[in-house]
Amino acid sequence: MLPGIAACGAAALVSWGIAAGVPEVPLLTACVALGILFAQLPGTQSLIRGVFAPGLAFSSKKLMRAGVVLLGLKLSLIDIAGLGWTTLLTTIAIVLITFAGTYGLGRLFKLPGHEPLLMATGFSICGASAIGAMSGVVGAKRSEQAHPVALVTLCGTLAIFVLPALWGPLGLSNEQFGHWVGAGVHDVGQVVATAQIAGSSALAIALVVKLTRVLMLAPIVAVAGAFERKRAVAASDAKRPPVVPLFVVGFIVAILVRSFVPLPESVLSGAEVLQTILLAMALFGLGTAVDLKRLLTAGWRALAVGLLSWVLIAALALGAVQLG
Repeated sequence: MLPGIAACGAAALVSWGIAAGVPEVPLLTACVALGILFAQLPGTQSLIRGVFAPGLAFSSKKLMRAGVVLLGLKLSLIDIAGLGWTTLLTTIAIVLITFAGTYGLGRLFKLPGHEPLLMATGFSICGASAIGAMSGVVGAKRSEQAHPVALVTLCGTLAIFVLPALWGPLGLSNEQFGHWVGAGVHDVGQVVATAQIAGSSALAIALVVKLTRVLMLAPIVAVAGAFERKRAVAASDAKRPPVVPLFVVGFIVAILVRSFVPLPESVLSGAEVLQTILLAMALFGLGTAVDLKRLLTAGWRALAVGLLSWVLIAALALGAVQLG
């Protein structure tokens, strides 16, 4: 596995350099983009399917799960409760409506395999990391994750430029803009890149709203796992997924620890760095599974679903902000 893991580590390091030099590009977005670009270079497919294959598979699966567990340390139930019931309930409603709407669009456009479920999870909750978490529960192949990861990254990147351009014309205050970004942009890094232009108060609101959406990862993945287990039992499948996957339990425990145990700032900072490294390596691995030519030709259905879902969540989030 070492060659593939080393390639993922090197990509994470390069992405860190890109993000440091161009702050508008979130590190994890750069990792997915590097993986996609690497897969399109002449001669790299023999590496991806050969010597790199075990390490890429390990990174995109195992390291992704470990990163999701550490993501829980960013979530404080106390901070989320501070949003108030109205904001909390509207944020949950946006997640559920977007999830159902995107899943329905995926089925309507006849996306194959687990793609509708993965698209719904990524667009409604927290981007590529949510896709990786759901894939671990339903046993999705790396190839099934490729289009959802590429599209949620594409749409999240578009949001970094589109939402600020609409900020003035829509007449939103700094705080309202932060709320809109937190409720409507996919990845945490993309939320930071988009909301920071409106100042620290907007960024703080955006992060808390966004992390409230991340909190929904645990129940939605757990429900999907229960359905997958029920399907396996009905089909007399010898390989049955656990009722609640171990990494989801770890994610919940991390949230509880962050909420009720006073952790030193050095521990939280170290955990955040490690989580970023793990997710960066995992997302490069997932990016290498993207067949860009196929996505741009035969993948037009997935592209249509992604863009429609992006518009849906942005519109719902804007509506919630204006109602509030």
